[in-house]
Amino acid sequence: MPKYNNISAIILAAGYSSRMGDHKPLLKMGSYTAIEHAVRCFLQAGVSDVRVVVGFQAEKVREVVEPMGCTVIYNADFPQGMYSSVQAGVRSLEQNMQAFFILPVDSPLISHTTIMNMLDCYQQNQQQGIICPVFNGQRGHPPLISARYQDEIVNHVYPNGLRGFHELHKQETHEFEVQDEAVLLDMDTPEDYGRLLNYLNRRNKPTLIQCWNILCEAGTKQRVREHSWMVAFFALELVSYLNEAGAALDEDLVLASALLHDISRHEPGHAQVGAKLLESMGYPLVGAVVSMHMDIEVSEDHPLTEAELIYLADKMVDESSVVSVQERFAVMLQKYKDNFQASAAVVKRLQQAERIIKKVEKIMDYPLGALCAAMGFDLSEQEFCHQDDMYMPKVVLDRGIGLSLYDIRKIAER
Repeated sequence: MPKYNNISAIILAAGYSSRMGDHKPLLKMGSYTAIEHAVRCFLQAGVSDVRVVVGFQAEKVREVVEPMGCTVIYNADFPQGMYSSVQAGVRSLEQNMQAFFILPVDSPLISHTTIMNMLDCYQQNQQQGIICPVFNGQRGHPPLISARYQDEIVNHVYPNGLRGFHELHKQETHEFEVQDEAVLLDMDTPEDYGRLLNYLNRRNKPTLIQCWNILCEAGTKQRVREHSWMVAFFALELVSYLNEAGAALDEDLVLASALLHDISRHEPGHAQVGAKLLESMGYPLVGAVVSMHMDIEVSEDHPLTEAELIYLADKMVDESSVVSVQERFAVMLQKYKDNFQASAAVVKRLQQAERIIKKVEKIMDYPLGALCAAMGFDLSEQEFCHQDDMYMPKVVLDRGIGLSLYDIRKIAER
């Protein structure tokens, strides 16, 4: 991992947290407190100089962050508002610093990959004054600010604080697109805190809009996206029935894996290539499922897994139409009838699909063919349409897909 010796991170953790009703830096979020999450995102990205500006309950915050190697800056003027903490943090910087991040502790779940990507952008063009992360067209935290603005920030007070500084320098700001919804998420209230906890629980699986952006950035062709949408829809339909019967499958993992399973279809060995790509983006669980969508070893003695369901759904969706596995593999066997090795591989894949079908039918106590009929699929005609630049099956759109996987758990309900 590269080390950025002339880059600093300033974390603002001095406020009263009055609207929250509890001290935000010390709120637990999974295994770590909010301030620990914020510090870790920079340390994991290779930014070793992390400074935490404290004020209210300063000693309690100091006890947490000093063992992590952070420099603690006490802001005696913290009752005056957040910008006083910005000034205190920037004032502490040495002259050899090239740039610095500013992150309120309100936004603790930024991915270290986002920080690394912003640093790469800065290293490629150090003339850029300010780099702001942008997700889905909206600016978020943390900005990366050139040290040439250090004196200005310390010596000037803007009517709207840091926002006023950004307004003054918007022509010098580079908006950097990221695949990290957390840049927009903060916590001022207990409701916000609850949303962050929900996000934390699901952030190892990309949201729907993130999946779409990932596919677009990868240059995935339209026909592949159509196929992926139908695999996702079919898999979700299956999950809704299976979970009602007690399968306990992760709907978010199924949907994200289905949408991204063919992200690298244009590459040789695309399942493994796609898996490595997704792992590098911070989605190892999704990558693991994607790695098995072409070849899988199924044990009928083990519970049904998300990877097995994606494997089956992929084999039952021919382009954008749902078909039986027998029909799908009959085409493949005909195609490779003169190639013994390829035919053997097709037969093995068919056998794995049939084992998964047995597991599904055992859970449902119902034949898969009859289950498909109960789902109400029109297997011969699937209409596609555009919505907000997303090309998806109309039946998916009609069921009200929102912008996050978490919000569409009931997509398959009728």
